[in-house]
Amino acid sequence: MKLANPWKQNPWFESVAVAQERARKRLPAPVYGALIAGSERGQTVEDNQRAFTELGLAPHVAGHRPERSMGRTVLGQEVTLPVLISPTGVQAVHPEGEVAVAKAAASRGTVMGLSNFASKSVEEVTATGAPTFFQMYWTGQRDVMIQRMQRAHAAGAQGLIATLDWSFSMGRDWGSPEIPEKVDLKTIVRFAPKVATKPHWLWEFGRTGTIPDLTTPNLQAPGGEAPTFFGAYYEWMTTPPPTWEDVAWMAAQWKQLSGKPFILKGVYRVDDARRAVDAGVDGISVSNHGGNNLDGTPATIRAVRPVSDAVGGQITVLLDGGIRRGSDVVKALALGADAVLIGRAYLWGLAANGQAGVENVLDVLRSGIDSALLGLGLASIDELRPEHLLIPDGFDRAVAASLASV
Repeated sequence: MKLANPWKQNPWFESVAVAQERARKRLPAPVYGALIAGSERGQTVEDNQRAFTELGLAPHVAGHRPERSMGRTVLGQEVTLPVLISPTGVQAVHPEGEVAVAKAAASRGTVMGLSNFASKSVEEVTATGAPTFFQMYWTGQRDVMIQRMQRAHAAGAQGLIATLDWSFSMGRDWGSPEIPEKVDLKTIVRFAPKVATKPHWLWEFGRTGTIPDLTTPNLQAPGGEAPTFFGAYYEWMTTPPPTWEDVAWMAAQWKQLSGKPFILKGVYRVDDARRAVDAGVDGISVSNHGGNNLDGTPATIRAVRPVSDAVGGQITVLLDGGIRRGSDVVKALALGADAVLIGRAYLWGLAANGQAGVENVLDVLRSGIDSALLGLGLASIDELRPEHLLIPDGFDRAVAASLASV
């Protein structure tokens, strides 16, 4: 009889924080640094998480409900928990990348968000069976954007996410990681000392006979080659930023093509939320790009109640930023979000243990939601209201429409 090694690390982890620590130990320093990201002094990254700690929960001592429900329909998709996968680019932390994440989303009954900067094609991802929302930036000419929409629709995308909140902030006080444009022999030699210290990560790629792919197949022109991440980034930077008329055009083109929902990601201001409704969007994500954008933008949880109060009865309101545990999800829903999106949390799970690691993260969040509902004496996420929270004075951050300049 073979005895199990009592010192072997359990592949299961009990919190997102543990997944992050395992990702840090497993990944080469530049790769892990890219996941931490953030911009400038990191003020927004910090506030995205700190703000959740300012909100308290008010539990009951008796009268708890024996069964709790957390499923709902979000933008036409039935999900078993109100946690969706946020689109993030080039998931080269694991050989299967976005395909592993999509399989995890499918197995746990939620929606996969796929970036047009992803390392796997939309066709590969939708083939997993996960309901997929394809994400686009405002890049290239309009005919090119239409081609990308047509491709996503043909592949079976169930929604389109437009992420427009990018200010191209440069520099981090703690230093930006070196990310190569492509992985070739020269790059391998230069990064060898850093990669050699992470044999488990190297073995994952070695056993599949692949190397990290830094190209963006979803931006590949018909008959052409997929651009590198930096090539795609350059196209993005050199495309004139969109107007509200452009947003309305994008929403109309997608809905005419597919009849599926159009979501605008990156909304923070109440006046922008109202403009989004006027532009014909079906949903918005209250987001500050995970702190990777304009540093000094307050935490998204501070803006979700004012935004929901303004437009929640007209469109779906999502929240993206700082979610690390199930109680964070409960707080977001109590303040008016219909569901949340997660980014770093599932990337750490992916780095720690592939598809199973992403499933693990979703299970951790599900368990935390259930625990919070139990303590609050609620039978469903549909019952969550602001009165279930202890909200300090001045917590919300609202930008009034009267302050709009354009």
